[in-house]
Amino acid sequence: MEQELMRIGVSLPEKLLSRFDEIILKRGYSSRSEGIRDAIRNYIVHYEWMSDVQGERVGVITLVYSHSQRGLVENLTDIQHDSGDIIQSSLHVHLDHDNCLEVIVLRGEGKDVRVAAEKMMSLKGVKHVKLTTTSMGKEL
Repeated sequence: MEQELMRIGVSLPEKLLSRFDEIILKRGYSSRSEGIRDAIRNYIVHYEWMSDVQGERVGVITLVYSHSQRGLVENLTDIQHDSGDIIQSSLHVHLDHDNCLEVIVLRGEGKDVRVAAEKMMSLKGVKHVKLTTTSMGKEL
């Protein structure tokens, strides 16, 4: 069954587009559109997986961000303070003059862990966020 294709416009920084073009070439996509469709499908699968995190969880949020982005450090600190009841520990690393890596270990209700990660993801200046969780079952 054929689906109707919709045309959209996307503005990207030149460096990001160049890196994306390198990847789609290496992976053998026939066009940027194919690569973008695949990336969007993966994003949707990841979002749906994150939305299904339930019960008591241990989680790790890994994020890379630009510390020079105005207000970002304060916003990240506020989110961490708001989630203080589930945050167990955090590690801050200066990667270079402009970028920092933060690793945050959380333990609590899966929904609360996911919400903390999503709040961080949405901030301008955050370049990468990954949430990994596992259940608190006896198999741990």
